[in-house]
Amino acid sequence: MPADHHAPDAALRLAQALIRCPSVTPEDRGALDVIADALRPAGFAVERPVFSEPGYPDTPNLYARIGQEEPCLVFAGHTDVVPEGEGAWRHDPFAGAVADGMLYGRGAADMKGGIACMLAATLAFLERRGPAFGGSLAFLITGDEEGPAVNGTVKLLDWARTRGGRFDHCVLGEPTNPGRLGEMIKIGRRGSLTGKLTVLGRQGHVAYPHKAENPIPGLLRLASALVAAPLDTGTAHFDASNLEFTTIDVGNAATNVIPATARATFNVRFNDDWTAESLGAEIRRRLEHAAGNAVRFNLDLQPSNAPAFLTRPDGFVTLVSEAIRAETGLTPTLSTTGGTSDARFIKDACPVIEFGLVGETMHQVDECVAVADLERLTAIYERVLEAYFPGS
Repeated sequence: MPADHHAPDAALRLAQALIRCPSVTPEDRGALDVIADALRPAGFAVERPVFSEPGYPDTPNLYARIGQEEPCLVFAGHTDVVPEGEGAWRHDPFAGAVADGMLYGRGAADMKGGIACMLAATLAFLERRGPAFGGSLAFLITGDEEGPAVNGTVKLLDWARTRGGRFDHCVLGEPTNPGRLGEMIKIGRRGSLTGKLTVLGRQGHVAYPHKAENPIPGLLRLASALVAAPLDTGTAHFDASNLEFTTIDVGNAATNVIPATARATFNVRFNDDWTAESLGAEIRRRLEHAAGNAVRFNLDLQPSNAPAFLTRPDGFVTLVSEAIRAETGLTPTLSTTGGTSDARFIKDACPVIEFGLVGETMHQVDECVAVADLERLTAIYERVLEAYFPGS
């Protein structure tokens, strides 16, 4: 770890150090050490709780805080990454190589680069302002975001709360920008609900259909009923909810046998018109109406820890938007698109927005970010800190 974290290339050096830890979920491989070693010399109290749950891997997490005054601004993120995947990388995915102005490596965009910028901005801010900056700063970093998200942020928040941790606002450094730094802030996320549908029939010989009951026409009938009419038309800040079938399976290798069952799995990304419970009830209603007395089925709605939520545009959102505009010249779109993130847990503790690097290559071979974007994002975070803690 370089001794000087406050140099212009501090974010790059920290990002490289993080990328060189092959922390494929749920492994840590030293990634949290990099963060702890950066924050402790600046005066942060750093704690490293490990959470457990039967059936899931134990997961290390990091909580760091400086100051006890209000307000408290939280930087949040995750150090775990997805596997490097299939296909040849131009550069070792865990080397942190720089070529043609780009930093390559697994996690460069999602989201070790964002964490590095948060660290570099915080260290530079504290170097200028000192520990009496008129509030508190905290870091919530997990190693369980790309995995099942059971032993990560959701438990880290509860753990911090039992120790008196109170937070006023949070910036989550996920890669929110589609193609250019400054394009987009996430102020909410859609919910996610998965269902498994099984239609029951009776196996038999295809030459004697009257002695069998083919479940496939029934499955097609029910599937059509689920997508025949829109779930809604969208809300003020969300697109329309969307149901997609992800697989339809019969598992029948024989050409002369009518199968006994047919199965389908679907996922709904839903807006704030719905809860998982109300959406599940609507899905069941549509299925029962379509089935009548003609189709026998079972519906298994999977437990969901991903509700739709919205951080209402307010002074904090404006503060972050103005910092982005000052550095990039862009007025960011306030969006709720994309998949789920740990913001779904953080929103129960304080208002949360997401803003990070460009996510165009996240989870891909040759994941990379522009070195210049690391510098600009650091500058944006520094502006957020200066505006959030204006001092006397």
